[in-house]
Amino acid sequence: MKKICIAIVTVATGLAATMVLAQPYPSKIIRIISPFPAGGPADAMVRPLAQKMSEGLKVQCIVDNRPGANGIIGTELAVRAPADGYTLVVGSTSSLPMNAAIYPKLPFDPLKDLAPISAFGYAVQILTVHPSLPVATVKEFIALARARPGEISVASPGIGSAPHFALEMFSTMTNTKVLHVPYKGGGPALAEQLAGQVMAYFGSMQAAMPQIQAKRLRALGVAAVKRSPAAPDIPTIAEAGVPGFEVGGLFGLLAPAKTPREIIMKLNAEIVRAVASPEIVNGFKTVGTDPLGTTPEEFADIIRNDMPKWAKVARDANIKAE
Repeated sequence: MKKICIAIVTVATGLAATMVLAQPYPSKIIRIISPFPAGGPADAMVRPLAQKMSEGLKVQCIVDNRPGANGIIGTELAVRAPADGYTLVVGSTSSLPMNAAIYPKLPFDPLKDLAPISAFGYAVQILTVHPSLPVATVKEFIALARARPGEISVASPGIGSAPHFALEMFSTMTNTKVLHVPYKGGGPALAEQLAGQVMAYFGSMQAAMPQIQAKRLRALGVAAVKRSPAAPDIPTIAEAGVPGFEVGGLFGLLAPAKTPREIIMKLNAEIVRAVASPEIVNGFKTVGTDPLGTTPEEFADIIRNDMPKWAKVARDANIKAE
């Protein structure tokens, strides 16, 4: 009788485990790790996206901000998570290819340890100057920088950040030399520019536009291939005097490597559906961000192709991690 009871318990346990494994995905909360500070450009995109995904997937998608080390801390946390589709991570140009360009020993491989799902947004950077700087155009800024080499101070959120790469690429392409002043984050960098402690900054349009509209900053150009719908009167830096200049922040969602293909494709379909919704399109564009939807393969190709591009910029400018 005892053996029969044990057998029944074993069978029941096995059936319970099978039922758990057979539960349709998703069946519980999905955590989206954002390796960036709350309130920044990434947050302005991923929070409304998570809300829209929650509606479609019928489970709650929560955003968990884990900033630090230019995105490395949060990304590594996701890489170490189970590959079951319940932990995703926001990846960007700065946190993946740019980090790979300046950190010789990242705790993860951007191409091998993460499974791209879809890009969801392209955040435009904008070059602004303090009103006290006597320039109104990109060409005037270049002329002044050449006349006063090493004197014009330009802020960045830190060494190896996307604005830092933008600055170094700009300097190389225009044959100018400025004074790079790194800060610990975009907030302090913008605050110091507004106070007149630094003269210029390649910042996000989300943070810059209210200051431009209040005439506390002067916009010179956007670092994109086309003008932003959020500010159609501001020229691109390329058309304003630096042909070919483009430095934007691509953002997307990734999962730990080995996440099942069917889960990746289900999430991909949901992201593509979400970013096509009027709420997301209008919300993104008001902060100077272009909504995107890609296949996993297209997103992977973008990351892969960006690696040598930013590695070259890092070598040419001698950008090294602190």
